[in-house]
Amino acid sequence: MADNKVRLSQIVGTFGPGSMLDLPERSVLVLGLDHWEMFGTGTFKVIQEPRLQRLLHLRLKDDARVVGDRPPEFRTPPIDVGDPKRISPAVKVTVFPRWFACDAIAGDPPNRRRLARFQDLEPPKRLEYKGDDGKRRKASPIRFVCGCENGHLQDIEWRGVVHQNFRGEAGGTAGPCRREMWLEDSGTSADPRDTRISCDCGASLSLEELFQPGRLGSCPGERPWIIDREAEPCNAEKGLRLLTRSATNTYFPQVARVISLPQTVDELSRRIEVVWSILSDCKTIGDIQAARRFNPEVRANLADYSDEEILASVLSIASGGNKADVVDVEDPRIAEFKLLASGNALIGENTAGAHLHAQTLDRSIWDPDSDPALSGISSLVAVHRLREVACLYGFTRFEPAPLANEDLEDVGLAVNGAALGQNPDWLPAVEQFGEGFFIRFSPDALAQWLIRPAVLVRAQELQAGATAWIDAKRARGMAVSANVLNERERPEYVMAHSLAHALMTEVAIDCGYPASALKERIYLLPRLPGQPIQCGILIYTASAGNQGTLGGLVEITHRFAKVLRSALERERLCSGDPVCADHAPARADDDRMLHGAACHGCLLISETSCEARNVLLDRVLLVDTVGPTGAAYF
Repeated sequence: MADNKVRLSQIVGTFGPGSMLDLPERSVLVLGLDHWEMFGTGTFKVIQEPRLQRLLHLRLKDDARVVGDRPPEFRTPPIDVGDPKRISPAVKVTVFPRWFACDAIAGDPPNRRRLARFQDLEPPKRLEYKGDDGKRRKASPIRFVCGCENGHLQDIEWRGVVHQNFRGEAGGTAGPCRREMWLEDSGTSADPRDTRISCDCGASLSLEELFQPGRLGSCPGERPWIIDREAEPCNAEKGLRLLTRSATNTYFPQVARVISLPQTVDELSRRIEVVWSILSDCKTIGDIQAARRFNPEVRANLADYSDEEILASVLSIASGGNKADVVDVEDPRIAEFKLLASGNALIGENTAGAHLHAQTLDRSIWDPDSDPALSGISSLVAVHRLREVACLYGFTRFEPAPLANEDLEDVGLAVNGAALGQNPDWLPAVEQFGEGFFIRFSPDALAQWLIRPAVLVRAQELQAGATAWIDAKRARGMAVSANVLNERERPEYVMAHSLAHALMTEVAIDCGYPASALKERIYLLPRLPGQPIQCGILIYTASAGNQGTLGGLVEITHRFAKVLRSALERERLCSGDPVCADHAPARADDDRMLHGAACHGCLLISETSCEARNVLLDRVLLVDTVGPTGAAYF
């Protein structure tokens, strides 16, 4: 399996530790961080993002997902340097599941496949099963495993489950049945009712039975990606539950993303940031001297400065003295909004190594005709260069974990999840470079819009849907806080989020970027008494490598009025109207309760581009539709 490769960004996401991955000849489970082969120089890169590292340490210090008394280090997944003389670093995997269904060959009963364990397959490759008739049959991983919402995962012990209530040949004191077992399909739709697991002794069960609560028993807390079992009993109320191996609910990665900001104020601080992972523990002159003596990178970066100057700057950065205020350290998204909405002509710096370079454009550039449709936008920022850091810090199964609901928790950390390793003191992360544009909404226009009667009525309808969604989650046994949606329930957020989706769709058509390559960040600061409403959106694209992208999004800003008008006009009529426009959130099902007028024909986009899983959208708050009218912001 040495030739099987995945992108770094896939490891920090869909194929992180604890996920199941289909390779050409195997189904495997990605092992935890403790088992990754990252030895030697150049096998990984340390990524510096102190704001996010401190936030994770602050929020998760009492959580098994991050351990230690210092912020976690960010490292890229193993990087193959392409040197044939060196053993390539790798993300280790293990075969999972370990039950296989053998393909039928000529003469076998139709729709009946033998079940075999991994150890029963023919060595050394173990890709085939040799039956009693001496014939070889190719073996494929069985589609079904089991786990719990806390992230635990294990094979279904098919012999025990099938014979659990059987009192035939295998009953009494005869011990466990060792007869051959079979996977039988009586239909062509893969419906659980049409699939049975049977034994030659006469015992059998339908897969539909495995959906019964408690049928698979309580969860023992198996963590095969760490190769251990939880020391404490698992508290999953529903116990083990059936999982289809390739289904999307088998793995919900928990990824925190931030846009890097220029935080340094002088050249020394800038140089220290480059080697911060080495200097972060330095407390004395002796520590600085040792770091310079034994680390060539530190010595080269800080050759022009004295030990005393370096120590003073390191201690200042460590104590937060180089940050604007403590709140910004705890909440990167608020810091991002304050900087992008500052109104400064130049934001960041225009240098090759800068993390952020943006310009607040004069209104005459993007609104030369004083278009009334643009009156609700106060500023437009062309972001020529940005750096996004994404960090994987945990995962869940079956359902994504609810987000923490502190007022300043806008970066969106999940309140619970499974750990990526035994005692993780570092986390996998990637950095990507790109470009985009930032829109700030006019606080006065937002305030006037929010008091309009039609907006108040629409806000109540959306709130009723959110309340019904929370009640439905609780009815299914999930512990959901009434504040789980936090600021996202506000009509300002739904409007801004809907505009972001409309613009991404239009931009993809206009400038040629694939829609799935675009991303969004919605900024809505907590509402404070007497303070103006602070709201904005960032549309951007980012890719691996220092070069980033080719300037298509920045070029959009010079004809922004035309692009916005086209995007809004496209949302007035949906192919799903009038059903889409008349959608009632409170009477819908599941996540549709969090929608207004939104569907795949108008506002829904690729889920990799959306920060809110394609919920909390409503065309009615953008433009008048064939349904409700009068609540449009534009």
